[in-house]
Amino acid sequence: MPTAGDDNRAMNAPLHTALPPLDPAPLAAPFDPAPFAARRRRLLERMAATGGGVAVVPTAPEKLRNRDTHYPYRADSYFWYLTGFGEPEAVLVLVADPAHPEGGRSLLFCREKNEEREIWDGYRYGPAAAQGTFAVDEAHPIGELDAQLPDLLGDQPALWHTLGVDSYWDERLAAAINTVRTRSRAGIRAPGEIRDLRQVLDALRLVKDASELALMQRAADIASLAHRRAMARTRPGLAEFQIEAELFHDFRLRGADGHSYPPIVAGGKNACVLHYVENNAILKDGDLLLIDAGCEVAGYASDITRTYPVNGRFSPAQKDVYEIVLAAQLAAIDVIKPSATFQAPHAAALRVLTQGLVDLKLLSGDLDGLIESEAYKPWYMHRTGHWLGLDVHDAGDYKRPVEGGGSDWMPLEAGMVLTVEPGLYIRPADKVPEALWNIGIRIEDDVAVTAAGCHVLTSPPKTVAEIEEVMAHG
Repeated sequence: MPTAGDDNRAMNAPLHTALPPLDPAPLAAPFDPAPFAARRRRLLERMAATGGGVAVVPTAPEKLRNRDTHYPYRADSYFWYLTGFGEPEAVLVLVADPAHPEGGRSLLFCREKNEEREIWDGYRYGPAAAQGTFAVDEAHPIGELDAQLPDLLGDQPALWHTLGVDSYWDERLAAAINTVRTRSRAGIRAPGEIRDLRQVLDALRLVKDASELALMQRAADIASLAHRRAMARTRPGLAEFQIEAELFHDFRLRGADGHSYPPIVAGGKNACVLHYVENNAILKDGDLLLIDAGCEVAGYASDITRTYPVNGRFSPAQKDVYEIVLAAQLAAIDVIKPSATFQAPHAAALRVLTQGLVDLKLLSGDLDGLIESEAYKPWYMHRTGHWLGLDVHDAGDYKRPVEGGGSDWMPLEAGMVLTVEPGLYIRPADKVPEALWNIGIRIEDDVAVTAAGCHVLTSPPKTVAEIEEVMAHG
């Protein structure tokens, strides 16, 4: 049984020399508005292709956590994608115009300079500095938005907005349209239709540009090193939250903004709870530890899961299950390439997992029949991946309509990024050998589709030999 002194020695043990600091240069790099301007141009081109109109893209509001304390602020992902502007109380308006050299005008509405508030809350760009820094055509005080919107919407064929997402903006834009309608006697027409802005933006966000992929690689590198640190520090007797602290330490130390989602640090039976986030149990000798955690860099997420033994050595049963999940993940990654569909990795992983359940004697019968009947569901109840980007479960459809009706799985193309995360979760149950009880294993990596196939962005140790080596020697 470990003593408190053992715990302290474990937590203060030197890390393996293969944990180099990341190059800090990107943290000091000046803001580059070019990728954001290029995305605005692509959106304006899509708008112009269907007749033009005006798009209104607000950022996220600030939210109170309790009393007068706010949650840490994060810009809306769609707004950030088009601007890179991180202040609250801001709105981007795009006016499609084929005669304009950039395909249309971009207007940013933001907070004015305010010396007193800047003393309390920090620097504000203000419209004058924001216009040049973020390469928009015009910048105006946010207080002028409601007065200018009717003028911007007048004689435009369409308003680009997604109804039903935010009732406040539904009502605010409806009021602007109604104001335009009062001008009909002056010959000014209100937009004749509302077009779904997110549908167009989702398609654009699905394929990452070079700057996005670079940020995602950095987020993946930081998270990979943090997972390795957590692996090296794990010992029986520590609490799940102590390992969570190791992750956050490395995220911030290396320049990430923080967690990209609430981390899962789940020991023993907790690993069989898919969205376990309490992270407050004591890690026990002989149990596995499942960690699902990623960091965010300039808005872009990484998403990694590793599972390993708390005491540093897999038991025979744990190793058997682990090897099945790892083989399933490698099979899924192997089929990722342009022209394959989003479904292909899941189908590949499912065959390996289901055969593994047969080998473990948890299932019996014909493999195809077991897959068709979803007999694997008691032990594998989720899909093998999701899109990844500015959101952990990122924007983008998983199916597309096909000619003649119906839909089919989205084909993969270079620039798409998805997770690959098969797992098996074996709870105590009748006819389940006791040696397999409370074995919950998931292995997850972030994978970018390339012209030649794919590139795995994330890199923490994941073979049995690698994991046991890190846990033995740090």
